[in-house]
Amino acid sequence: MTYLYYNSTSTAYASKPNDKEIGQWKHMADKGHWRITQLPNGFYQTEVSNPEEDEKWHSVTRRESLDGAESAIDGSVEYFAKKLDTISGPKVVKTFKK
Repeated sequence: MTYLYYNSTSTAYASKPNDKEIGQWKHMADKGHWRITQLPNGFYQTEVSNPEEDEKWHSVTRRESLDGAESAIDGSVEYFAKKLDTISGPKVVKTFKK
């Protein structure tokens, strides 16, 4: 049987995101900070605005279709929302009766 336990010396569990990282995650978890541009080759590029400079955009992914690009953004928004949800620590998902 395998046990997963908290090891306070483990860097995977000991390091917590700093305020800047949390701010970036909150920014990227909001779909209003994303856009899609069409490139000269016909592909679509997803971009997210810079939290410090709203006029500056950073490319994230390229997709063949508009639907694919929007789906990629939805996946990124969901990913960062989950990261924010984990900051508060583990959550009890099921308990058993004695």
